[in-house]
Amino acid sequence: MSTDAPATLAAWLRTRSDEQLGALLAARPDVARPAPSDVVALASRLAVPVSVDRALDELDAATLQVLDVVLLAPTDGLAPDELIAALPEVPDDVLEGALEALTTRALLWGDDVLHAPDPVRRAVRHPAGLGRRATDLRVQLPADLPAAVAELAPEERAVLEKLAGDRPVGHLPDSPSGGSTPARRLLQRGLLARIDALNVELPREIGLLLRGDSPYGPPRRRPEPAVVTRDPQVTDRQSAGAALESVGRIGELLTLLEEEPAGLLRSGGVGVRDQRRLARSLHVTEPDLAWLLELAFAAGLLDVGGPHRDEWLPTRAYDVWREQDLADRWAALAAGWLDGVRLPSLVGVRDLAGKAANALAPDLVRHTAPAIRRSALRVLAEQPAGSGLAPDDLTALLRWRTPRRADRLAPVPDMLAEAARLGVLVSGVLSTAGRGLLSGGADGAAMRMRGLMPEPVDHVLAQPDLSLIAPGPLVAELADTLAVVADVESSGGATVFRVSEGSVRRALDAGWSATDLHDFFAKASRTPVPQALDYLVDDVARQHGRLRVGAIESYVRSDDHGLLSQVQGDRRTASAELRRLAPGVLVSALGADEVLTVLREAGYAPAGEHPGGTVLTRPPARPRATGRRTGSESHPAPRALNAEDLAATVREIRAGDAALAARRGEAVRQVPGVTTASTLELLSRAVREGVPVWLGYVDAQGSGSQRVVQPVSLAGGFLSGYDERRGENRTFAVHRITSVALVEGEAPEGSGG
Repeated sequence: MSTDAPATLAAWLRTRSDEQLGALLAARPDVARPAPSDVVALASRLAVPVSVDRALDELDAATLQVLDVVLLAPTDGLAPDELIAALPEVPDDVLEGALEALTTRALLWGDDVLHAPDPVRRAVRHPAGLGRRATDLRVQLPADLPAAVAELAPEERAVLEKLAGDRPVGHLPDSPSGGSTPARRLLQRGLLARIDALNVELPREIGLLLRGDSPYGPPRRRPEPAVVTRDPQVTDRQSAGAALESVGRIGELLTLLEEEPAGLLRSGGVGVRDQRRLARSLHVTEPDLAWLLELAFAAGLLDVGGPHRDEWLPTRAYDVWREQDLADRWAALAAGWLDGVRLPSLVGVRDLAGKAANALAPDLVRHTAPAIRRSALRVLAEQPAGSGLAPDDLTALLRWRTPRRADRLAPVPDMLAEAARLGVLVSGVLSTAGRGLLSGGADGAAMRMRGLMPEPVDHVLAQPDLSLIAPGPLVAELADTLAVVADVESSGGATVFRVSEGSVRRALDAGWSATDLHDFFAKASRTPVPQALDYLVDDVARQHGRLRVGAIESYVRSDDHGLLSQVQGDRRTASAELRRLAPGVLVSALGADEVLTVLREAGYAPAGEHPGGTVLTRPPARPRATGRRTGSESHPAPRALNAEDLAATVREIRAGDAALAARRGEAVRQVPGVTTASTLELLSRAVREGVPVWLGYVDAQGSGSQRVVQPVSLAGGFLSGYDERRGENRTFAVHRITSVALVEGEAPEGSGG
């Protein structure tokens, strides 16, 4: 193999080992699928602007500063020792880690000389916070630039020094009364460049002059925030308390919405009137109610119901959720919050038109929210158990870790407050259940929380003041029943229910009898039922039902009462379910068209009647069915690359590269990591054990292919076996095999050739 330095990114990629190529694909998985045909295709994908931006966004401030040194080099390329000398205050381990991160992601390439690909140069518009060169800005700088800067007035120099900081672009202020401003005088002298009608940019040469001995700015060291410490046991107990409160509140909210759904606004979200009603019933503020609505929606327990119903209703998942134990219920809420794409903190925030955002409105969607939540929790998870960070310190650390995404971190303080309300955090410290949520999802969160939550109770304590005290969380059946016969007065560790005239009447309306209520209170209460409660039930039941209201679908009327008696007694009309409501009127629970059909089949001659009393010339039409409204289609995230995926992709790249070289008449180079010794070892093992192998093979014409072979023998530099792609026995020259892997289970994708 030639010892000459590679001249292109693709040539440099050919010199990388299989492990290094696998690390590149793992660090930039967006370029790995579908598998590139060869290193040229891989290099092309690495140059896609979206992929470059994504890779740069994941780098910390120290690594970006190292990249800036290469980008600001006067020539195309910089030796590693020159780079180290350019940042004397940066520790060696930081420099080594930064170079490893950049070369692993192919944002820099080369060994003796480091090069930055052109797409990377275009993506970093202002390296080290410096502007573009004067020639790129089409500005003619003074011949003696230091002298010209030294002659500036203090206010003019202050403008230049400000732009020489972190951002070289500034806004051009308006000149009062047509006068001259420092920025406009600098424009006239050629020391600033106008980039549009409102903005100016400081040329790079002036920025470097003003920075003096620190052209790349001060070292971007990792912040070392003060660590907050708490007793882990106390933290977990408080976490369980917050979790219990969240589960209870969500249960109460969904019970209310089950009884009386909230309306869906035309613009989406929940109306103010419904929010106030629900907040009043739950005894919470409207911002707290908005948080509960958003949390229930994120967990999949609340959604718009029915094809014709523009209402917010509990979903079918809620029926399953309320039957689960407390830990699983909390885990479902926490997992929904962690992966939710909505920002509940935006409820009430006014847009440019002055309109405040409603709860559950579409405007609250931010697709970056899950990544921001996870990044914040991962920082806290790096701390030992019982240790955490204050919100401001955590935000500062996140800004250092992903400076290119710093503008997206504004919601972090609100996200931390939401995590605290859920019990994921306690005073800036990640709880044990929070760690389980981050590492194991809902199952991990439930497992860590299960030992901290109290067991549900199946009884209450009846008090003389008509209150019922639940000494803990209730089993689902008892909680559902109490939601009908009593009202929640206060919630927490012990929930207080109040039995009132209205709640007893509500139970009677639901079909309960006075006897049913007496029996329920006697069985549910561990204390004797107060006499006042028995009296209340009897008094309300005595007045209930004196006035009755029912519903009918259709009626049959006639002035001939005898005819109506004949129809009602006719066995042929029994399926019409007719009953006499008054002289001359029969009613039915069936629709008018169904009753007409039954009567006509029985030999009668009925006529349809309009609600106003006129005779219809044709029966009423059936309502037209409408399709179910569906939401936008969701696109699942691509499957993460595992070790087998990476190895298979690297093998395909190697095979394609070898085929390309063979077509050009070049020698097939033995790449690092695919040695003849390792190939023979794997083939010998496959022959001994009778295991099929996946081969990358280049034939005599230079055509590369992949195939699955059942080996039979290996001798004299040739492999004999059954080629599954062609369905025949074949012989393969070992020196033309570019890659080999044992097939365990199904063959890799593309093995058919």
